[in-house]
Amino acid sequence: MKKFPDNFYWGGAIAANQVEGAWDKDGKGVSTSDVQPAGIFGEVVERDGSVSGIKDVAIDFYHRYPEDIKLFSEMGFTCLRVSIAWARIYPQGDEQTPNEAGLAYYDRLFDELLQHGITPMVTLSHYEMPWNLVTRYNGWADRRLIGFFTDYAVTVFGRYREKVKLWLTFNEINMSLHAPLTGVGLPEGSSQADIYQAIHHQLVASAIVVGRCHDIIPDAKIGNMLLGGLLYPLTCKPDDVLKTMNENRGWLFFGDVQCRGAYPGYMLRFFRDNNIVLDITEEDREQLKNNTVDFISFSYYNSGCATTDEDTIEKSRGNVLSMIQNPLLPVSEWGWTIDPTGMRILLNMLWDRYQKPLFIVENGLGARDILQDDFTVDDNYRIAYLNNHLYQVREAIEDGVDVMGYTSWGPIDLVSNSTAELGKRYGFIYVNRDDTGRGDLKRYRKASFYWYADVIKSNGETLVPNI
Repeated sequence: MKKFPDNFYWGGAIAANQVEGAWDKDGKGVSTSDVQPAGIFGEVVERDGSVSGIKDVAIDFYHRYPEDIKLFSEMGFTCLRVSIAWARIYPQGDEQTPNEAGLAYYDRLFDELLQHGITPMVTLSHYEMPWNLVTRYNGWADRRLIGFFTDYAVTVFGRYREKVKLWLTFNEINMSLHAPLTGVGLPEGSSQADIYQAIHHQLVASAIVVGRCHDIIPDAKIGNMLLGGLLYPLTCKPDDVLKTMNENRGWLFFGDVQCRGAYPGYMLRFFRDNNIVLDITEEDREQLKNNTVDFISFSYYNSGCATTDEDTIEKSRGNVLSMIQNPLLPVSEWGWTIDPTGMRILLNMLWDRYQKPLFIVENGLGARDILQDDFTVDDNYRIAYLNNHLYQVREAIEDGVDVMGYTSWGPIDLVSNSTAELGKRYGFIYVNRDDTGRGDLKRYRKASFYWYADVIKSNGETLVPNI
C-alpha cells in the first residue's frame, strides 16, 4: 500500500495580512499590505484612517482564531502555517524595542495551536513589511534592512523558542521579480539592477537569520519558500527547450543560493549580459555559504509553458506570475492551468537538484463557492483538485522524494493577496463575507472539510488515482 510517512505534517496555510484584520490594533504599524487595499496590483494609498479596504477586517482571525483553530483541529490538522506581521512586532521596523502587545498576541495564538496538538510553522515575512522601511529607507534597496530584519527575527526566535520549531524566512522570495513593492519594497518600474540588489540584501538577511535561528533554537528547522513556477517547453524545438531551462532557472536561482550557498554560474552570466553589477561583500559571501536552509518549502498551483514565439501567444496571470497556458490542460475559473502531474514533476525536480527535505506549504483551488440555504457548500471540484494533487505527492514519495508535509492554501476562506477579493475562495471552511465587506463572518463547513478530515485520518490512504 502506497502511503505517506507516519510523521507527515497535514494541515493548512494562512498569512497574517490576509486573515487577521485588526490592521491598526494593539500598536500595530502600517505595512506594505495596508497601503495596497485593492491587492498587490492595486494603487498605493495613504493610510490616514479614512481609507479602508477589505483586508482591514479580512476574516477577523485576530479575534476569532480560537474558533478557527478548533475547526482545524476537528479536521485533524497536525500543522498550521501562519505568518507574523512584522509591523505588529516593530511598528516602524527600525525601533530599538519591540511592541509587547504584538508579541503577546502571537503567544496566545501559538499556545492555542499547541493546546490542540497543532505544530505552528511560522513565516517571518509573508508579503508585507513595515511601510516606514519603504518610505524612509527605500525598502530592501538599503543594506540597513538586513539589520532591521535580523533584529526582528532574533526577537521572535527568543520569544517563541519553546513554542515554534518550524520557521520560514521570506514567502515566495522569487515573487519580487514580478511584484517588487510587495516583495522588496521598491516601486513598480524599478530597474532590474535595483531589484536584484534588493533581492541580494534579502538573500543575505535570510542567511543570517538561518544562522541565528540555529544558535537560538538548536532543535528548530528553518527553510526558504519558493513560488513553484514550473514551466514546460511549448514545443520540442531545441530553442523552446533552452528557453524553458532559462525561464525555470529564473526562479530556481533563489533556491540555488539558499540551498547551495552561492550564486550559480548561469546567474553570474545573466548579470554580465544585462550589465548588472551588484554590491556583494566578502562577508555577504561567507553568510550565504555558511547558513544554508534546512529544508525547502514551496507553493504550487499551476504550471505553464515557455517558447521563443511568446509574442504570438496569449498569457494568463496565475499566482503573481504570468504564464503561457498549456493547450493540453484544463483551467480553473480564474484561468489557472490545472496540472496535478506537475506536482510530482516539481517535487522530483527539486529533490534531484537539492537533496534536501521538501515541504509543500501552498496548494489549492480558488473558486466561487455557493453557500446553500441549508448552510452547506458542495465543492466537489475542490475535492477533485486536491485529491489529484495529493495523489501525485504520494507518487513522488514512492519515487524516493523526502516530503515533510502538506499545508493547503488556505484552509479557511481568506482575502486574495493579488486582488483583495473574498469571492475567490480556497477554504474547507466558508466565511460569510463578500467582496464588499457584507456578511456576519460566520463559519460553515464545506463538503471538502469532511473529505480532508478523512484524508488526514487515513494518512492519505483514501486518495484515489483521479477524480
